[in-house]
Amino acid sequence: MQGVQGKMISKPLLLTYLYLLIYILLSSGVILYNKWVLSPKYFNFPFPITLTMIHMGFSGAVAFFLVRVLKVVSPVKMTFEIYATCVIPISAFFAASLWFGNTAFLHISVAFIQMLKALMPVATFCMAVLCGTDKLRCDVFSNMVLVSIGVVISSYGEIHFNVIGTIYQVTGIVAEALRLVLTQVLLQKKGLTLNPITSLYYIAPCSFAFLFIPWYLLEQPEMEVSQIQFNFWIFFSNALCALALNFSIFLVIGRTGAVTIRVAGVLKDWILIALSTVVFPESTITGLNIVGYAIALCGVVMYNYIKVKDVHASQAPSDGIAERMAKDWKLEKKSSDIYVPNSDNDNERGSIAGSLSGSDSKVDEEAPLITTSRLSHIGRTQLGSHAV
Repeated sequence: MQGVQGKMISKPLLLTYLYLLIYILLSSGVILYNKWVLSPKYFNFPFPITLTMIHMGFSGAVAFFLVRVLKVVSPVKMTFEIYATCVIPISAFFAASLWFGNTAFLHISVAFIQMLKALMPVATFCMAVLCGTDKLRCDVFSNMVLVSIGVVISSYGEIHFNVIGTIYQVTGIVAEALRLVLTQVLLQKKGLTLNPITSLYYIAPCSFAFLFIPWYLLEQPEMEVSQIQFNFWIFFSNALCALALNFSIFLVIGRTGAVTIRVAGVLKDWILIALSTVVFPESTITGLNIVGYAIALCGVVMYNYIKVKDVHASQAPSDGIAERMAKDWKLEKKSSDIYVPNSDNDNERGSIAGSLSGSDSKVDEEAPLITTSRLSHIGRTQLGSHAV
């Protein structure tokens, strides 16, 4: 009997670990792939807006096929008012975050970009306080100061520090923070929730339209006079990986808790920093880089702990263990229903999933369209960034 129970327990557990592994591999892979494609030293396609538009166009087309042709999911009741007041402004900031985040690849290393992304909770917290969606608390503020100090130390230790690249990355982080807060303010009031497919269905085409303007002004003239190396299979596989990342985030959110996602996100960042130095030998990490990032990470971990504590404190103390476990399980399962696009601007950033659910997620910039957010406000910053 115990053997049967062990098998029943181990199979779902192994499946969860498999999903986490797939997420970490795809998240890291998309970022490294984007860097390789954009870098003048490698594939030499220095057009980040074009690459982002390819991701948006591909994801939007796949979402349209799934919604309108295969009818895998039904579109939500989208009124012109909701589209004009919610989808359009959110798509604008989302497009900006992807644009600036991917442009940073041209100037700074993947490792340094990941270190700068530790500022995401700081930017989101500041924007939330300014917009009135969060209160200024001493414990959270002290963690934000610790994160900022760590990032400053890490930046000081960067051998190939580039002001332009740093400005692009920080601007992308601010744009993503504004998008997250705007999502919370505009969409929570309307009670609108979208799953990953419908999120892509509405957000991707609109983001593509916003990116067309800077593309036409900045990149299109250069592409006419440049010797462009366009390889269909390179761009198709890149866009496919970004789309797969969006869905892997959805699978992870549906099967794990907020704490697990946070730990996986931290693990992914360290793996990505180490891998980037192998894939791109010119990326050098100094001791000061590591010390600064470790300090920033301590602040992020404490911030996560505070958020987890807040959620548990909101549960009735009279609830028994069984009732609390049931609530936790429902909380985690429901999060998959309100999947909101994460940026890790992980310049994994192509992630949009959940963009329209409202909450403060961290962008996995890695996933071109997703910034994942959780129902509980505690798992928002680890998945999704990305960058496209």
